[in-house]
Amino acid sequence: MVNENGENGVTKFYTNGHTTFDLNVKQVGEPTLVQPAEETPKGLYFLSNLDQNIAVIVRTIYCFKSEEKGNELAGEVLKEALSKVLVHFYPLAGRLTISPQGKLIIDCTNDGTQGAVFVEAEADCNVDEIGDSTKPDPITLGKLVYDIPGAKNILEIPPLVSQVTKFKCGGFTLGLCMNHCMFDGIAAMEFVNSWGETARGLSLNITPFLDRAILNTRDPPKVEFKHQEFEEIEDISGTSNLYNEEMQYRSFCFEPKHLEKLKAKAMEDGTLKKCTTFEALSAFVWRARSKALQMEPDQKTKLLFAVDGRSKFNPPLPKGYFGNGIVLTNSICPAGELIDNNLSYGVKQVQEAIKMVTDDYMRSAIDYFETTRARPSLSSTLLITTWSRLSFHTTDFGWGEPVISGPVALPEKEVILFLSHGNERKSINVLLGLPVSAMKRFADQLQEAD
Repeated sequence: MVNENGENGVTKFYTNGHTTFDLNVKQVGEPTLVQPAEETPKGLYFLSNLDQNIAVIVRTIYCFKSEEKGNELAGEVLKEALSKVLVHFYPLAGRLTISPQGKLIIDCTNDGTQGAVFVEAEADCNVDEIGDSTKPDPITLGKLVYDIPGAKNILEIPPLVSQVTKFKCGGFTLGLCMNHCMFDGIAAMEFVNSWGETARGLSLNITPFLDRAILNTRDPPKVEFKHQEFEEIEDISGTSNLYNEEMQYRSFCFEPKHLEKLKAKAMEDGTLKKCTTFEALSAFVWRARSKALQMEPDQKTKLLFAVDGRSKFNPPLPKGYFGNGIVLTNSICPAGELIDNNLSYGVKQVQEAIKMVTDDYMRSAIDYFETTRARPSLSSTLLITTWSRLSFHTTDFGWGEPVISGPVALPEKEVILFLSHGNERKSINVLLGLPVSAMKRFADQLQEAD
């Protein structure tokens, strides 16, 4: 059914954090604080309840290589452009703190003590040697992203930390450490692409809309839905014991012909009138993972995934909305029903979860957090994050588009990542981590489906 990305057909993966390549990166000088080039507003910057739910650190890298330009000016150009673009995205220069209401908020002092953290480094090898970023390899790729020493929690990590690493071949990487509470994938890419436009001397293609108060809670809050995304599910299958095994992370590439085959399989029993690539792939992976983890038939299993609510809000969110415009939707069913039924059963669950996301549902989710302060539970859960539609590959700081771009690692063991792949971006890489025995069963199912 799928190919595993690797040169000459060789499977590449790491187990329990071990990798075959020892990347040596040396920091050059001390980290600096990059402040907005012009005066920006002071005070507390509001974060909506959709921002509160996903305050996790996301690490990504972009790798650039230009034979003509080299990398001598890379740090200088990106640092100067960052200062200029922060005028438009000034909350990224602030610091996370807790509001009197007990929620995350950004404190923007604009007094010279804050700013985005910027680090320069050098690597003793060529860019080509760091491998394939479509493989989750936090040991190697993690050296290309700066970690704040001694940080005990997210409040001690600035919202934006960047590292420019120069390589012997003349290439360089930009490693970003950003807090998801600042923006979802769409808004994050708009920021990074705006940074690139600024570095090339261009005006911003999309001006950020900074007022998140448009997603404030209603007064009084009105919870109209069950919001099972927060439901804690009992692990009657002993799945947690499996995770005592060594973890293995692998990447599987679904080419267009495989994706079409999945959609056809989902439609073959006549239950569904239509089926998208996302729906078929999500249902297939959810089912295969549940089977690989040997869940009991009566075990409830939850699927979580984000839906872009920008166009679903009434009125729609403004263009360039700077923040999280996504909402988590869900489906819960017995593992036995998911595994034993045709693929159309799982697809139907996904479709119902998508259909559930309306303005009323999203407003209810915002109000639910206001009244409960609950966080989505990942017990007996698969969380699918879709980056396949994000424009990682178009970022240009003046050295052309990146030759490599993507995540450094998966944030949690329950997370599976969909990434676009190939020159035409029509293939989808599925990145996941499982206990070793479960990964073998997962891979076997993909081979059987071919």
